[in-house]
Amino acid sequence: MHQRIFVAAALAALLASFGAMAESTPAPANAYLYIGWPNDGQVMPAGKAFRVWFGLRNMGVAPKDVKFPNTGHHHLLIDTDLTPAGQEIPSDRNHLHFGAGQTETMLELPPGKHTLQLLMGDDKHIPHNPPVYSKKITVTVK
Repeated sequence: MHQRIFVAAALAALLASFGAMAESTPAPANAYLYIGWPNDGQVMPAGKAFRVWFGLRNMGVAPKDVKFPNTGHHHLLIDTDLTPAGQEIPSDRNHLHFGAGQTETMLELPPGKHTLQLLMGDDKHIPHNPPVYSKKITVTVK
């Protein structure tokens, strides 16, 4: 009896995890996302916020919860890898959301080497299909 309950619970958890995978929103094949500033390899002063400027071509920016073809909003990934396809982009200190449609931010990082990368998300924070992301750059804060 206990074994059946365990199997039923495991099956329910597995099915719930499939439900967490969302349908991806199509993206234009020629969409191009990039970090306009800072440049790869840039050295930034410690204890001071610096500007991060987002660039996007062949696609539009729309706030979260606004579903419009060929649009999305920016997510800045700090010291982390891209979110897997079909999964919601987390919101934490490594995944900054710009759901109001912002195209730049001020960022302060602790001393050391850091990676920055942009990833577009749809109205529900899911990466597009194909995913629209920038090259990963490295900045050094000292």
